[in-house]
Amino acid sequence: MGRLIAIKALALVPVVLAVSFLTFLMLNLLPGCVECQVLGPDNLTPEAVAKVRADLHLDDPLPVRYGSWLGHAVTGDLGRSYVSRQEVTDAILERLPVTVEIVVLSMGLALVVSIPLGMATAYRAGGPLDRMVTGATFGMLAIPSFMMALLLIYLFAVELGWFPATGWTYLTDDPVENLRSAFMPALSLALINVAVFTRLLRTDMIATLQEDHVLLARSKGLPTWRILSRHALRPSSFSLLTVSGLAIGNLLGGAVIVEQLFALPGVGRLLFDAIFRRDLMVVQGVVLVITVGFVVVNTVVDILYSVLDPRIRERSPARA
Repeated sequence: MGRLIAIKALALVPVVLAVSFLTFLMLNLLPGCVECQVLGPDNLTPEAVAKVRADLHLDDPLPVRYGSWLGHAVTGDLGRSYVSRQEVTDAILERLPVTVEIVVLSMGLALVVSIPLGMATAYRAGGPLDRMVTGATFGMLAIPSFMMALLLIYLFAVELGWFPATGWTYLTDDPVENLRSAFMPALSLALINVAVFTRLLRTDMIATLQEDHVLLARSKGLPTWRILSRHALRPSSFSLLTVSGLAIGNLLGGAVIVEQLFALPGVGRLLFDAIFRRDLMVVQGVVLVITVGFVVVNTVVDILYSVLDPRIRERSPARA
């Protein structure tokens, strides 16, 4: 297992390098005057322009600039924002707990709801519950997360007044208010994953329930809940595990818009503001952090395959 983890960790390096370079390249190929965007029209003096070009190494070739930025990024130095004058690393660390909480809570809600629904609809495939859940999931798949967020704001904040429409309360200040402020953003991101996870698990479990080991468990008279949870769920969870890892990327992408709608001080809103202000150092730093997080999560998913099914570990290159 140790060698397998090491091999997976080494595989992260080229992916992170490729994404970081492409991001750096695209940002530097944007049209317009970088110095004008950084300084604003009122501060465009020759001295200020020269200082910005020197700080951002704009006169150096692109590979040299990328190598310099990457060398500092490896040590944790992602540069300094020209707009707020704050270190990019500090800005990300301040806002990262908000985004992580929203993503974790959203994923938890999606799994807690979808796993029982998927098991129940697979066991009673074609029944009333299955037809009702299938129709509901079709509807949820048709609504994007930002539209779902607006609907939730109108229903739960404007009409019912159960949750705040905007703003954020930190967990250390008030845990109850923190959950109230996080619930609607997390739910708006979770609903589409509930639909995807439920339909995926239902399909896989219908096939698993026809396999010999499940039929043997039924012939032994084991309770239905035990057959579903112990004999059918585990072999049916591989596709769900894969899609859950990929869903992290969708959640991070959706958080950019959702955090803006709910006025949350997270990494998504930091990225949103930095793009419009053309704060290149912040954009590069946030994209790098999101990329590393997404790749790490999917690597953990690959390793979990070996935990769920030892046969995968035995066939892995680490055994060669």
